[in-house]
Amino acid sequence: MAEATRTHVPNVTFKTRVRDESIGGDNPFRWEDKTTQDIFGGKRVVVFALPGAFTPTCSSNHLPRFEELYDEIRAQGIDEVICLSVNDAFVMFQWAKQQGVQKVFMLPDGNADFTRQMGMLVEKENLGFGLRSWRYAMVVNDGEIEKMFIEPGFSDNYPQDPYEVSDADTVLNYLKSAKK
Repeated sequence: MAEATRTHVPNVTFKTRVRDESIGGDNPFRWEDKTTQDIFGGKRVVVFALPGAFTPTCSSNHLPRFEELYDEIRAQGIDEVICLSVNDAFVMFQWAKQQGVQKVFMLPDGNADFTRQMGMLVEKENLGFGLRSWRYAMVVNDGEIEKMFIEPGFSDNYPQDPYEVSDADTVLNYLKSAKK
């Protein structure tokens, strides 16, 4: 497993969309910038990053399992569980809707600013994806990276999609053992 080179999450601004009933219509959402401080400041959070919304492993395993274990993860002293992907806010919203996500916070990294500065941006041209996040998870405490779970094989155009260590069960097991 690759080792993280950062000790803190990068300082970026995420472009998110939030529901605003005052707008009305079929798309009652407005843009809302969220900074690294907004998301991580004074909180202990779990972030899991994945290559893309609607992709097979991400849709069949990664996101659904974090949603399923959300309450149990929160019970370990976690304030928020966040799914991050190099997709725009509209795609992340539709993917969450299609997946029935009610608890996990969907965080779009549309420009890949966060992913790039984390050192986790990889080329996936072999799949026609362009630049995407490598699959990983991390526990972040007030902006400081406590623990990272980086899938093996980290490289551009890696021919497989490893899903061995960034899964919800591995993260939950770590949280339980770290509590002791």
